[in-house]
Amino acid sequence: MLIDIAARMLRMLPAETAHRATVRLARGLAPLIPPAAADDSRLAVAALGLRFPNPVGLAAGFDKDAEVPDAMLRFGFGFVECGTVTPRPQAGNPKPRLFRLSEDRAVINRMGFNNRGMEAAAARLARRRPRGIVGINIGANKDSAERIADYASAFARLAPLAEYVTVNVSSPNTPGLRGLQNKDELQRLLSTLAIARSSAKPILLKIAPDLDEHAMDDIAAVVLDAGIEGVIVSNTTVARPLLMSARAQEQGGLSGAPLMAPSTHVLRRMRARLGGRVVLVGAGGIASGADAYEKLCAGASLVQLYTALAYDGPGLVGRIKGELLQCLARDGHACVADAIGSTA
Repeated sequence: MLIDIAARMLRMLPAETAHRATVRLARGLAPLIPPAAADDSRLAVAALGLRFPNPVGLAAGFDKDAEVPDAMLRFGFGFVECGTVTPRPQAGNPKPRLFRLSEDRAVINRMGFNNRGMEAAAARLARRRPRGIVGINIGANKDSAERIADYASAFARLAPLAEYVTVNVSSPNTPGLRGLQNKDELQRLLSTLAIARSSAKPILLKIAPDLDEHAMDDIAAVVLDAGIEGVIVSNTTVARPLLMSARAQEQGGLSGAPLMAPSTHVLRRMRARLGGRVVLVGAGGIASGADAYEKLCAGASLVQLYTALAYDGPGLVGRIKGELLQCLARDGHACVADAIGSTA
């Protein structure tokens, strides 16, 4: 695929420059990208009151400003999540703030919710013709005096323009943000959003992989009490497992292959607490159909990836779906739904 060749060439550029160039390339080539072939019916998933043609989604972070959701859907993703979007435009942290760890097939970022704000994202989302499932990921401005009010503001503005909303309280790159995962603060936040919503748009909570058992207990209890529909497990990690790359000690959140095991562990633990009462989305380290299948069997109904896309290009999406079908056939599952939680 020509765009895969372009992606390999872009990796010769500094990481953030390459990312911006990739988004511009996707935007410019969108009319020329042939739609992916219709998905095999065995891949379809019913979740969050929606029908996903396949369970493989693009995680937030790639399309921060909702510039190219439809272009990315054309590569075969079952859904695309834009953001993180804050109420006001935000420059993010000083550069450099995005680092490839090629030897580890990983990335460290300390972007800091850089985005053009909710009004710019809303304008783009309002212009698109609805096709496919597009979610929006929201956060608080770094300098906000009342972060819960920021979430409420972004939710009110963007929820009507997306199929679901993800509440990001787990980025390690905004000081103090992860404190919103604490029981009392999280209860106040989710209650505020659940009461404020005027439609049945699903709300998902994105959590960190760096949680102990007590924190997972608290989050599960708050999620069930608030009545939100889903949890994304997980965001990037501040932990530093054994890594080979020279940039391994850069500050920020680590994503990619080293995150697969710890994020799947937290996914299993949250499945044990939530059962099938809340939709789980598995994210972190997915680079193959086998990885996606492991997350599904651990309890996820849907999965998301981003870092592996930066290394392998958009052709990866089709390969993952093909490999996922092979995993289903090997284990005698008629469809994805049969595999969900089968080893939880």
